Amino acid sequence: MSTLHEDLIVIDGLIVSNWSEEVFRDMRKGGLTAANCTCCVWEGFAETMANVSRWNGWFCDHEDLIVKARTAADIRRAKEEGRTAIILGFQNTSAFEDKLGAVQLFKDVGVGIAQLTYNTQNLAGSGCYESRDSGLSDWGRELVAEMNRVGMLIDLSHVGSRTSEETIRESSKPVAYTHCLPSALKPHPRNKGDGELRFIAEEGGMIGVTMFPAFLSGGENATVDDYAGAMEHVISVAGEDSVAFGTDFTQGYGQEFFDWITNDKGDGRSLVKFTPMSNPKGVETIGQLPNLTAAMERAGWTEGRIRKVMGENWLRFLGEVWGE
Repeated sequence: MSTLHEDLIVIDGLIVSNWSEEVFRDMRKGGLTAANCTCCVWEGFAETMANVSRWNGWFCDHEDLIVKARTAADIRRAKEEGRTAIILGFQNTSAFEDKLGAVQLFKDVGVGIAQLTYNTQNLAGSGCYESRDSGLSDWGRELVAEMNRVGMLIDLSHVGSRTSEETIRESSKPVAYTHCLPSALKPHPRNKGDGELRFIAEEGGMIGVTMFPAFLSGGENATVDDYAGAMEHVISVAGEDSVAFGTDFTQGYGQEFFDWITNDKGDGRSLVKFTPMSNPKGVETIGQLPNLTAAMERAGWTEGRIRKVMGENWLRFLGEVWGE
């Protein structure tokens, strides 16, 4: 591990791996300071609370490796202690069901980030694979206000373009694309246009650039240098203070998981076909994150830019949204 990487705050905007001690140890191997870790995709209230409970068990069983993060100070402390701070996050607001009061309940148990919709229509608005983007619903506006009130970051990565724009305008706090790529490099319903990237940045938001192979121009032939190049494009559009990374690591999962996440509500219509795939060469696993820092150095990035994109931007931004 390079001297620079060892010193960095390293924050991943989205990981949805098959959680285990092996994954937690790989986080430490990669020098990962903190990560937004998915505990809801299609689940409702009770199932998601069970997932949070399972995480609480892991925090006890693996306290030498991971710790729950509720504040930016928790993330800084994890760096000092040599542990990885876990930010519990949702990729859908299905866990709230139709109860605004559930937002506070989940905030109280440590959920710090929630994506408004996952791929399709829900009570709040439309996802990126929905054939007609209906925009932010009236209930969605109430939900945005409640998430703002409790200090829960709104994620728009899988959200439709119209619903995203309306949410950015509606929210009193800045919002994020925690894991996305630019459609200028590869047209895809999950990728964001330069105008969308510029707009969220102008409104104070953050962009986490993902490495999910299906959305990269090089696909499964992409390398860590290609990934750094995609980040470079987003920086050219949005500025280095508004760009971070969000890998979307699916480490440890097989085809059954990919079928579940790509069917509407988990068992409905097929939205897109994915198979287990290899991440860019050089960063196939979380433990190889030092190679990302090395790729940035090869690209001639300044140390200041590397520090921002690898984690300092997320740390500052989360502190602003969480209010602590």
